[in-house]
Amino acid sequence: MPVQVSTPAAQRSAGRAVWNGMRLRCPHCGHGHLFRSFLKVADTCDVCGEELFHHRADDFPPYISIFITGHILVGALLELQAFEIAPWIYFATLVPAAIVLPLALLPSIKGGIVGLQWATRMHGFDDARRNPALALLTAPRASA
Repeated sequence: MPVQVSTPAAQRSAGRAVWNGMRLRCPHCGHGHLFRSFLKVADTCDVCGEELFHHRADDFPPYISIFITGHILVGALLELQAFEIAPWIYFATLVPAAIVLPLALLPSIKGGIVGLQWATRMHGFDDARRNPALALLTAPRASA
């Protein structure tokens, strides 16, 4: 049976929840792990038991990650134009940066979005609109 952990609306700080999410921690307690793998959000917090499977981050984190990376790379490219640099140096530095930066930013951005959804009670994070059947479908099964 899933643990029902809830905090009154007045006590859900969006800033703290987003910060906890960006630190890859549970938006509720700030101690449990938010992810069970690279970008898979855990079903529940391993410390406080808060249900986390209600999130709907979808494609928003990659959009933000690409947006930030694009601005960093375009800024770097414009700054490097002031110097006489061979084209292969651009290729050797900016292409790997275009691959590594979004992947490095993605978990923190997704955690922040999940934290924001938890703080604003979006989707199933609102106890009043929570679907109990969904909790039963995702509840960990006891092995016999």
